[in-house]
Amino acid sequence: MAKKLGDLLVEAGLITKEQLQEALEIQKKDNERLGTILVKLGYLTEEEITSFLSKQYGIPAVNLEHFEISEDVIKRIPSDIARKYMLIPITRTGSTLTVAMADPTNIYALDDIKFLTGLNVEPVVASELSIKKAIDKYYGSETQIELRKVVEDLEGDLGEDTDLEVVEDEEEIDLDSLVASVEEAPVVKFVNMMLVDAVKKGASDVHVEPYEKYYRVRFRIDGILHEVMKPPLSMKDAITSRIKIMSKLDIAEKRLPQDGRIKLKMKIEGKKKELDFRVSVLPTLFGEKIVMRILDPEKLMLDMTRLGFEQESLDKFTEAIRKPYGMVLVTGPTGSGKTNTLYSAISQLNTPETNIMTAEDPVEFNLPGINQVNVRDEIGLTFASALRSFLRQDPNIILVGEIRDFETAEIAIKAALTGHLVLSTLHTNDAPSTISRLMNMGIEPFLVATSVNLICAQRLVRRVCKNCKEEVKVPKKTLLDIGFKEEELKDLKIYKGKGCDVCNGSGYKGRVGLYEVMEVTDAIKDLILSGATALDLREQAIKEGMITLRRSGLIKIKAGITSIEEVLRETVL
Repeated sequence: MAKKLGDLLVEAGLITKEQLQEALEIQKKDNERLGTILVKLGYLTEEEITSFLSKQYGIPAVNLEHFEISEDVIKRIPSDIARKYMLIPITRTGSTLTVAMADPTNIYALDDIKFLTGLNVEPVVASELSIKKAIDKYYGSETQIELRKVVEDLEGDLGEDTDLEVVEDEEEIDLDSLVASVEEAPVVKFVNMMLVDAVKKGASDVHVEPYEKYYRVRFRIDGILHEVMKPPLSMKDAITSRIKIMSKLDIAEKRLPQDGRIKLKMKIEGKKKELDFRVSVLPTLFGEKIVMRILDPEKLMLDMTRLGFEQESLDKFTEAIRKPYGMVLVTGPTGSGKTNTLYSAISQLNTPETNIMTAEDPVEFNLPGINQVNVRDEIGLTFASALRSFLRQDPNIILVGEIRDFETAEIAIKAALTGHLVLSTLHTNDAPSTISRLMNMGIEPFLVATSVNLICAQRLVRRVCKNCKEEVKVPKKTLLDIGFKEEELKDLKIYKGKGCDVCNGSGYKGRVGLYEVMEVTDAIKDLILSGATALDLREQAIKEGMITLRRSGLIKIKAGITSIEEVLRETVL
């Protein structure tokens, strides 16, 4: 059938014989559908194949995004058959079942479905990508199906009258029965598979969340949360307890937040990986919410040139971190890549002649040759107390995970003024407002002006998927409104991902940083000393050539790296 489709495409002049031959050679090795291979090679688009098949066989083409398929119709065809033949049932009218197919000429598939359902089958054409998306939406992804089987096993093992009901505060918790239930194979298998699936999908965080009437698992992929499944509520306590045991937390404590860590070795696609999961357990109204941050050393990018800095911003940043003393601050919200930037900076400075000390909450990655300290507030090891001890340890460079209060800021600034290079982070919206934040903490303007060398504000935006990116038309007014200049519009091309297998249909794959680097020059020092506002500082910095977060985003839109939507989501004019 595939060869027949190929010959028809050649006859129609859509591809050449040589292109068909190349696709058939790949098909022998990869055993993929011919249409998929031709799309991957860039010889045809999904739409061209769908339109061709529709005209050739006089079969209607459909857009599956416009269909809401009922559960009753989906149940007619099992998921393994849907995947095998790349099709999905969409409607049933009387004794006729309408089925969307990537290849409506596949007689074997049509016969199998007729036999299986006992209904007449009416084929319609849809693109392979949209069918794959629909299969994942209505049947679940292959990993989710496996997870669902584990869930069913677990429900069967625990039963509805499980011993793991929510225990009221006055009642005693039977730890032995709790641990016994948790150690049952299905619970262990479910949690292991959930963690492996998160790593496979490239997630940065796993959220396990209990609500009054349902329980759900979400993965944060490229900064966006995606719901992956809803295990039954009866599993809630078993899963929570299993994760607590793995994190070495107290499974009997259900009223207070707890933090732990899981270290796992896993084999994915024949490759051994050692990963850390930073675990946070928080009591909510309907149970304990668990968030696991995945710390993958392979994802830590220590090459500063690949983070996304514009060249002039990178030059300023590199010059500042190579100064013998002073303070360099990296600012931005949680999850904006601040830790990665700081680790990249100290990796550049890490030489046998340099003593580097870090205080972090918690230490995310172990860096050889660097003295890292885990801050533990509960025993009095705060950022401030760690900093005081560092100054007695003959340091050259000090990294403070975060400046949270006046005490930490004061010691850090004193260290910067007494011959140490201090690197740290703050939660502020942009570089100029960091100066105001330090003064609001109670630091004198003259101390801020003399100690701070440079401030770098950053955000992370998703990269447009290279595999499915295509040019899109955007009105001139929109481009001017978001900050492009008239002269930039002449050769400007805007790209967006249309969605493919590589990016799981999202149109985005990976992330890149936007950077706003403000050097504290003599003119800016004068403004700080005269009590200027963040707006005045911003205007002066732009005059001196500072690339703002929005401008950094526009440069990346122009280069085809990210989309307008991503830059608007993370920056303001």
